[in-house]
Amino acid sequence: MEITIPSGLTQFPVLFLLLTFLSHPISAVASTEELLKGFTATPDSSISSFQPLLSDSLGNYSFGFLRVDRTQLALAIIHVPSQEQLWIAGKSPLAPWSSQTRLSFNGSLVISDSQTVVLWSSYTDGYRVRLSNTSNLLIDAVGDNSLILWQSFDSPYNTLMENQIFTSAMTLVSSNGLYSMKLGSDFIGFYANYVDNSDPGHLYYQHNPMEAKARVLKDHGPIQAMLSPDGFLGMYQNGSTPVDVQPFSTFQQTGTGSRRLRLEPDGNLIGYYWTRSSWVIDFKQISDLCDLPSSCGPYGLCQPGKGCSCVDNRTAYSSGGCGTSGGDFCGKKYGVLRRTGVELSNKEIMAYTMMSSLEKCELTCEEKCTCWGAVYSNTSGFCYTIDYPIQTVVEVLDVTKAGYFKVRVGAGKDNKVVGLWVGLGVLCGLVLLLGGVFWYKRESRGVKGYVEEEGVNGGVGPYKNLGSDSFKSIELSER
Repeated sequence: MEITIPSGLTQFPVLFLLLTFLSHPISAVASTEELLKGFTATPDSSISSFQPLLSDSLGNYSFGFLRVDRTQLALAIIHVPSQEQLWIAGKSPLAPWSSQTRLSFNGSLVISDSQTVVLWSSYTDGYRVRLSNTSNLLIDAVGDNSLILWQSFDSPYNTLMENQIFTSAMTLVSSNGLYSMKLGSDFIGFYANYVDNSDPGHLYYQHNPMEAKARVLKDHGPIQAMLSPDGFLGMYQNGSTPVDVQPFSTFQQTGTGSRRLRLEPDGNLIGYYWTRSSWVIDFKQISDLCDLPSSCGPYGLCQPGKGCSCVDNRTAYSSGGCGTSGGDFCGKKYGVLRRTGVELSNKEIMAYTMMSSLEKCELTCEEKCTCWGAVYSNTSGFCYTIDYPIQTVVEVLDVTKAGYFKVRVGAGKDNKVVGLWVGLGVLCGLVLLLGGVFWYKRESRGVKGYVEEEGVNGGVGPYKNLGSDSFKSIELSER
């Protein structure tokens, strides 16, 4: 039986590789422990999932052809007992699953097609290829096992293994291509690529070293990270003493199996260890659901301790989010969605501009067609403009924090929806007007007495002396 990518995954063929292993066993095809010069291999048409070509000495890992969508293949390394994919050569494009596709080793490991077009190459002049007991694919120099010309550990995909050194020249990329992990000058950065050709992308999470045992020194070289067999992710700079240690649940516990770290499709870095029967979660870089970059999807509202809903309070939440996002608003119609009591999960690492009012903050975004929204704090005056498609925002009790979000408007039905909400906005205005009359009648008791009796938190600027219900209003209007 051949494997077919479901229609919903056709845009992310690499994401499907993981799902392949969950439903199809590895074919029992003989493999070797080394590939020497002159080796060639072509895909076997009878193989439905994985065609092993090279194994480590213990039989825990295998390198070979992975069949994808019946007609394509990827060069991959897998963990044999669990069938988990650990590495892919070149990530993309995939080669055709055909007798015309050939993997060869002539000093370089090369995959090419019938027109001798090189689809991927190690670009080396080595003696042999072997797979280590830690899943590292190696190309050795002639007659010297200690001289490694090339190794897969230098070009990771979405996974780090034990003792694999992660440098500032490397990048982890999630299987859906949306998220990446890179090292900064003194931190580990996690980036979201919501806009095409944005490099490195939008920084959504940053881990800084604790520097308990050693400090990061300026001009003393870049930092590195490594997954330790003792159960921690360490950061180092020119020495064996870590500048940071992130311990796992099984930190320094004996008897645990092999470990790995993977950047998941939700943007989280998850640590696992092997129990000889399954991979168990041992570490989460981001422990709070609401701190993930898009935990509730586009235009989602993450409610701490409760789960997900939608920013507009009218759309039924689904796992795909509460709306669509993509592109910009240059020359296009858009609606405006406003909500109070919201903030950005990564505001601590986002740039901001001091503004004297919410209106000025909104205007900054309104005048820029590549701006998707803005979040304003009336207390601090911080204005955060969002230059990427709106993802998940976090619900907070502080009603002086307000969000302004642009919403894509299509023709026909979408215009009717906007018109409906504009009409409802007028109705809400009448209700607020009547409420204002009621408030005026009680004004003689004094603002302070009214606030104390009703339990309302006073604000400043445009929020001064407004009740908490006023901050729950949501407006959607067309621009």
